[in-house]
Amino acid sequence: MPRPRCEQISLEIPYYHIVTRCVRRSFLCGEDHVSGKSYEHRRQWVEDQIRLLSSIFAIDVATYAVMSNHCHIVVKLNPSQTEEWSDDEVVERWRAVYKGAPVLQKHLAGQQLDAIEEIELAEWIETYRERKGECMSPFLPICPLLTMGFFWA
Repeated sequence: MPRPRCEQISLEIPYYHIVTRCVRRSFLCGEDHVSGKSYEHRRQWVEDQIRLLSSIFAIDVATYAVMSNHCHIVVKLNPSQTEEWSDDEVVERWRAVYKGAPVLQKHLAGQQLDAIEEIELAEWIETYRERKGECMSPFLPICPLLTMGFFWA
């Protein structure tokens, strides 16, 4: 039975091996011998995404391997790094990957926030700060794409 991530990941153990794979005979990269199509152009994109996400989030990539239908990533959690970030830096890093909550979008658009929205914004920033040090958060944009078998061009 699957367990939630919060039960599987402990900050006392900083290193994790993440494996994600394609399904339904889809190819991440390499050549599909049945159809003859080459998906090798995706390898560099996946490698670039891994580097980008590790630079945005509080996670160090120890090593990775991009295979024809799956990917291995060994990461080191570094949640203490997020404590050094200002609220604006947390928001900026989060927005580099995700759209953000409506109150955050309103704040960034320069619209006036009422007192309740200010509290909600502060709560969201703290939530984002906590998520920046989680193991899987940065790789969520990659993992669903691998398992669904399609990619951004």
